[in-house]
Amino acid sequence: MCGIVGILDFSSPPTQSDIVKMRDLISYRGPDDCGIKILTSDGVALGHRRLSIIDPRPSGKQPMCNSDNSLHIVFNGEIYNYLEIKKELETAQYNFKTSTDTEVLLYAYDYWGTDCLNRLIGMFAFAIWDCKRKVLFAARDRIGIKPFYYSFNGARFLFASEVKCIVSLQKDKSSINLQLIDSYMSFGYIPGENTLNKWIKRLLPGHYLIYSKDEFKVSKYWDFTFSQDTDKGLDYYVDQLETLLNDAINLRLRSDVPLGVFLSGGLDSSSVVALLATRVAKRLKTFSVAYDFGPEYNETNYAKQVSDYFNTDHHELMLTSKEFKEFIPGYVQHMDEPVTESAAISLYYLSKLTKKHVTVVLSGEGADELFGGYDFYVYNLAIENYRRIFGTTFSKFIYGAASKFISSQKVHKYFILSTKSLVNRYKGISSYDEKFKDDLYHKEFRDYLTREENSNDSFISSIFENTANSDSLSRMLYFDTKTWLVDDLLIKADRMSMAASLELRVPFLDHRLVEFAATVPSKYKVRAGTTKYLLKKLMQSKLPIDIIKRKKMGFPTPLKIMFRNELSDYVSDTLLSKQAIERGYFKTNMIRRVLDEHLSGHVDHHRVLWQLLVLEEWHIRFA
Repeated sequence: MCGIVGILDFSSPPTQSDIVKMRDLISYRGPDDCGIKILTSDGVALGHRRLSIIDPRPSGKQPMCNSDNSLHIVFNGEIYNYLEIKKELETAQYNFKTSTDTEVLLYAYDYWGTDCLNRLIGMFAFAIWDCKRKVLFAARDRIGIKPFYYSFNGARFLFASEVKCIVSLQKDKSSINLQLIDSYMSFGYIPGENTLNKWIKRLLPGHYLIYSKDEFKVSKYWDFTFSQDTDKGLDYYVDQLETLLNDAINLRLRSDVPLGVFLSGGLDSSSVVALLATRVAKRLKTFSVAYDFGPEYNETNYAKQVSDYFNTDHHELMLTSKEFKEFIPGYVQHMDEPVTESAAISLYYLSKLTKKHVTVVLSGEGADELFGGYDFYVYNLAIENYRRIFGTTFSKFIYGAASKFISSQKVHKYFILSTKSLVNRYKGISSYDEKFKDDLYHKEFRDYLTREENSNDSFISSIFENTANSDSLSRMLYFDTKTWLVDDLLIKADRMSMAASLELRVPFLDHRLVEFAATVPSKYKVRAGTTKYLLKKLMQSKLPIDIIKRKKMGFPTPLKIMFRNELSDYVSDTLLSKQAIERGYFKTNMIRRVLDEHLSGHVDHHRVLWQLLVLEEWHIRFA
């Protein structure tokens, strides 16, 4: 797990000061070593920060080159099946000087070219400069676990693990994609390849790019499709899940440094502990975090139950409002992009604690998106059944007649949703109330958004087009895997773990598991209102029944309470500051109203307040 940066400029060779500046902005991603390689005649500079995991000897230093210096690589991530690939390459007469997966990846490209991507099991973002062909080949893993950003102005191509590295060399730092403010207000993050910085894009998961003097091309090399025409029976899918999940965990045990597990006490992380605990020679180290604001924000009793059950060496951390507030600016700075994921702050402090004991940690991310783990799926499936029975016209009639009598925001929300088709209503797990968003906008800003095309609209449309023939649950799972998972959860996981120089591995997101999950009939994912039915069936003999049946929480953060107490002045001062008002996005009277309603306790507005707060803090640092 590392940090990578690069500059390609065929007309004006990059300087050492520029590549070092980019590289050292992310020193926390790789505190163990660093390096640069400048190929002046090619107009190429590569930089790397190293967190030593596999073969920590100096011979594993990056940028790394092959035996004749014709290929140069910078690589972030892990190729978990590197030993198997290495054997194939040794049969093809390749000689290795190190025990690193980096060298294996370099020679895999040399031997198979871009087809090497189809052989990799892992999380990765890398770039290879091919001196003979004068071509840059860069790729990102299938799911998007590791980040890759790039900028191309027609002359200079920049890439990096984090946006701030590219921004550091930009002359125009105020180039905001204003249309994407609307995407952010809808989702709480910005899905797709575009970022709020007009000149910076993400390389999408499962894509690679080729760049040379004559070509710039981005191509897809992987995706998954839902194929559920054949039902092989519940027992078959349980057995397959166990086999694949065990193999994914086995591969992620490959490390030359100590490892542990993030344990929330939920089903996903507890499943990882259950399958892992018996495979390690020493007691497995587990780590949990919580807030001392009552049981609604504290899962440690469940984590302790699992820890006791498997006799792990368990460590807990209790966060305070003071610690949360102190890290908000740091959270925004590390995230680079506005993402309303308050649990990221908990994850940062948990990662700091974990780093004191281990360098690699496993977690349960991804199981919800693979196997239907959110109650939101149950609600939307119920809406689909309702619409199928009563039809759209009746739904609109009932909503119109009953809306003025509905006081509950949640009930009101689902009444509105029932009037819309899945494609028109579904915006994922983290979606925000569209009407409330429009009420906040200044008329001038709303008019601007109406005139200007949102560059992410086509991306959202393509997601639904790709699942046009799939059932409703599959369409929601695909949407969340392509948006919420990669652009919220995995960004959070990467940034906060890397901020503490900790490597995070996610066995549920082994691409073979993702492909398998897409073949599982939806009735085995959500069944009679039970979420993640298949995973629960697998784990029912391996975990305490309380863990199997408990309600999902997932790093809950007491924002509602903190915004009415310790953070009340901070949020008011930030959102009503002169600079925030002058941005012209939102009506000042509406911001005051939202603040007043929340502070008085009449309405819980903590989600939108956090959303607005993160956006303003991002502007302060990056706009």
